[in-house]
Amino acid sequence: MSDRKPLGRLSFLGAARGVTGSSYLLEISGRRILIDCGFYQERKFRGRNWDPFPIPPASVDAVLLTHAHLDHCGLLPKLVRDGFKGPIYCTAPTADIAKVIMLDSAKIQEEDVAYKARRHAKEGRDSPRRLVPVYKIEDAEACLKLLKPIEFDAPLQLGNGVEAIYSVAGHILGSAMITVTADIDGTRRSVLFSGDVGRWDSPLVKNPTTGLEADYVICESTYGNREHEDAKSIPGKLADIINETNAAGGNIVIPSFAVERTQEVLYRLSNLLNEDRIPLLPTYLDSPMAIKVTEIFRKHSHLFDADAAEMLRAGNHPCDFPGLIMSRTATESKGINNLKNPTIIIAGSGMCTGGRIKHHLVRDIGSAENTILFVGYQAMGTLGRHILEGADEVRVLGKPRKVEARVEKINGFSGHGDRNELLRWLTSLSKAPKHVYLTHGEPDASESFAGLIGESLEWGVTIPDYLDEVTLG
Repeated sequence: MSDRKPLGRLSFLGAARGVTGSSYLLEISGRRILIDCGFYQERKFRGRNWDPFPIPPASVDAVLLTHAHLDHCGLLPKLVRDGFKGPIYCTAPTADIAKVIMLDSAKIQEEDVAYKARRHAKEGRDSPRRLVPVYKIEDAEACLKLLKPIEFDAPLQLGNGVEAIYSVAGHILGSAMITVTADIDGTRRSVLFSGDVGRWDSPLVKNPTTGLEADYVICESTYGNREHEDAKSIPGKLADIINETNAAGGNIVIPSFAVERTQEVLYRLSNLLNEDRIPLLPTYLDSPMAIKVTEIFRKHSHLFDADAAEMLRAGNHPCDFPGLIMSRTATESKGINNLKNPTIIIAGSGMCTGGRIKHHLVRDIGSAENTILFVGYQAMGTLGRHILEGADEVRVLGKPRKVEARVEKINGFSGHGDRNELLRWLTSLSKAPKHVYLTHGEPDASESFAGLIGESLEWGVTIPDYLDEVTLG
């Protein structure tokens, strides 16, 4: 038996055999470090958002945040409310976007609770769950004070000789892979958290960092069982859908995530207009959060990839074009319903779980001339997934709605690497890790990718269960 001291202990507090709720506790050199603290969005796991944390929040020394998507940062206000008082480290764009995401999440929760309470009172029924928000706006505001922006590729000292380095993940603006290292018995050893691995040659953001090194790797597997459409096919498919729906006299309704996906959709529409491949239709960005995030993109344009940077130098912003209308207020949003001519409507949330998209679905999902166009991942159990899988009827805003609209999906928009791109990233590591842990994926995706890693690389790989704990030897 080896007398070698273990590197540390790792607990899988979320995104284990599921896609959302990312959270890991790394206990290393006497420090307790939480990597991400995300919101659960799958229906079967949503109850965990209200459950007590599996660990005492006050016991955590620091949080390392990979990026600002809700399923990675969305429970941070609750963590702070329940006792965490340490720093939350993230890149500057992530800090800016996370502020928008968390405040919006709190606002939506408070509004949803009030709406459901009124509806249930009107219908004379009780809710199966006590109607309380997971956290309130005041909790989100308290959390914002703990965000500590850091630079990419700059060593971050966490105490007791523990160090973290953030590397570009290529998933959304500011997203990072995080390598945590510590000196154990005179040997430098490390754990690498992939966050969400992006794609090569995608618009706006730079490619994922390659050539990293770690003893243990925690890797996402969202698309571990499939390959994306070639991104080169996106313009043609998008143009066809818009032109065909316009010819039918309908609206194109795009449920879109406020961060990155919306900005890429705007980028694609701008290019199609410049190339005269689609008509100039009124295009409403009906998401205050997406509008704010788009403004953050302007602030951090120095982090754009080469193509987007070239557009900027030419005097064209990648996220702007004639006919684009920012719908900031509820009154402006409601006014869209009075339009009679074909319109493009981009609204959140991306999985149709809340936000203004539900109101547009109420108006447009029952008419065959309209198109519901999905451009992002739809988690199991979400309204978006039900629509995408061909449900004849779905429940929206408390009532059943017939699905008569055309339903389309363009997979090439994904900000996640597919199985080949994930494998490309893993094989770029400068040495084989001792073990790989696959998270952030539905079981079929994770199991398929685990098989690919075993066959192609002959590395040890595990798919942990929720709340599993492992010793990193």
